Amino acid sequence: MNEAKILLVDDEEELRRSTAQALELSGFSVETFSSGDHVLELIGYSFPGVVVSDIRMPGMDGMTLMQKIREIDQEVPVILVTGHGDVQLAVKAMREGAYDFIEKPFTPEMLAGVIRRAMERRGLVLENRLLKAVAGKRDDIEARLPGRTQVMVDLRYRIRAIGASDADTLIVGETGAGKEVVARALHDISARASRPFIAINCAALPANLIESELFGHEAGAFPGAVRPRYGKFEHGRGGTILLDEIGSMPFDLQAKFLRVLQERVISRLGSNEVVPLDVRFIATSKVDLEAEVAAGRFRADLLYRLNVATLHVPSLSQRRADVPLLFLQLVREAAARYGRDEVAVPPEVISDIAQRDWPGNVRELRNAADRLVLGLDNGGRQAEEATGLAERVAEFERGIIASALVAHGGSLRPVYESLGISRKTLYEKMQKYGLDKRMLTTES
Repeated sequence: MNEAKILLVDDEEELRRSTAQALELSGFSVETFSSGDHVLELIGYSFPGVVVSDIRMPGMDGMTLMQKIREIDQEVPVILVTGHGDVQLAVKAMREGAYDFIEKPFTPEMLAGVIRRAMERRGLVLENRLLKAVAGKRDDIEARLPGRTQVMVDLRYRIRAIGASDADTLIVGETGAGKEVVARALHDISARASRPFIAINCAALPANLIESELFGHEAGAFPGAVRPRYGKFEHGRGGTILLDEIGSMPFDLQAKFLRVLQERVISRLGSNEVVPLDVRFIATSKVDLEAEVAAGRFRADLLYRLNVATLHVPSLSQRRADVPLLFLQLVREAAARYGRDEVAVPPEVISDIAQRDWPGNVRELRNAADRLVLGLDNGGRQAEEATGLAERVAEFERGIIASALVAHGGSLRPVYESLGISRKTLYEKMQKYGLDKRMLTTES
């Protein structure tokens, strides 16, 4: 396991420095930040530490930082430091998933005690995850990329095989299919897991600043460059660089990036000095890059250099059998994220979810789960509330079978195999619940 570490976030330099020194004297390894932006680059499922953040900061405040951390891993302990007037806000943060809060002024011993308990909890979480993986049970990769269809089983196998290497990787898939989730998984199971994960949206970088953003610049390199600045590549510091939608990278910049890939060096704008680069590159694309090469919009040599290892993330239309169970998991995650009680999803809603098309893939399905948890949507159907346990169980079972029939287009064999029951049992339950495969078959 990586060394346990405290990520300390506070915009007040003097308080940040004194707190870090006190914690280091207590035996902790501390890394300090003036804002939360770079903290997210170090958070992952394998992150072995604790985040301590001031709750009031310009830009991204402590509450927002905590929410973003929980989107990556809900079990990373976040300790919020509050002023006297922020106690009610801190209590609200506790309800939304903060590990603890500590009020200013505080003694170093008080903060150290809270951190030690948080460290013990994080250590137990990581140890439990490791034991499950060794025992062949559901591990972090399966938790982040769930699915029983063969395409998802194959994808997880390839992630585990490629992730342990240091190979640059191309991830291809439709919008919302989970390409960045795959990229983070590759980073988190690699030897670079404790170093930054930096996501760069190639489509969002301003054309006149893109080289400065990626390569950095020296003072005076162009009007307005009053001081030297590290680029995002150099900021990688031994970690992973994600180039999201690399097909949007300007053609003239692709040649410079190819040199970086081949030689692992960069030169800041305005400098002739060569800076060695120790990073792993992962690129994503929603477009067919071979077609972009044929159209003259993407360099063939860059594509060949990138696709040494290629992962294809399936769309939901390619794994329809996963939709019902995936939706239920997203509902549970949304309930935890919003601090709500567990939501019982009516079987009629599950059946409706399974039959619908999801052009936005997992992202769109997650939005539907969020709306359900927040009470904004009931899947377009109003389910009658069952009065007893037996009725609830029967409705749930009927919904699962109906969803499986829809997902498999009415073909019975994959239905009873995926549900782990015999053909005879499936027939009996279909008769019991009045299910007709012809009625439940959707047109392709």
